[in-house]
Amino acid sequence: MSEAPNSKFTNYQGSWVKKFEEEKKKLLVVFGDLAIEIQHIGNTSIPGMSAKPIIDIAVLIESIDDIDKIVSMLNSLGYSYEPSMSSAERIFFRKGESVEYHVSVACPAHTFWLRQILFRDYLRSHSEFVKEYEELKNGNLKVTPEEDFEDLSFSEVYNRGKSEFVKKVLDLAEKEK
Repeated sequence: MSEAPNSKFTNYQGSWVKKFEEEKKKLLVVFGDLAIEIQHIGNTSIPGMSAKPIIDIAVLIESIDDIDKIVSMLNSLGYSYEPSMSSAERIFFRKGESVEYHVSVACPAHTFWLRQILFRDYLRSHSEFVKEYEELKNGNLKVTPEEDFEDLSFSEVYNRGKSEFVKKVLDLAEKEK
């Protein structure tokens, strides 16, 4: 695996699983019976994948209609609500002065949850796609303007081609399912 081109990216760390497990315990306390499931998603959940060391977590609940209640619950753990990163499918939060955690709260009425789990699980069991995804991301990083590194979520250059790759993997995962 190649070294990540930007210092904000690191090679896969086994400690990311432990960080997820520790945060999951806190989320279970706050969500209680509302949590149907809590999963580690994103690049830090895929062994061998370099990533920004931010733990992405998905929380599945029955409904995301009461945003104020969800915001209040997660604020108690230090999470801040990010409306610009939220959608009809998920409510998005960040935690940490230097962001350590992302939480997406989703519900079964939308496909966000299923897409995240299918993508993660397919890459976990098909290492050749981890390598391909890594090469795509690293190639994009090399040409990404420095100012975009503040938040790569909004970088058109960094995200170029990722949607097509994700769609390809999801199609393959669906066929394999």
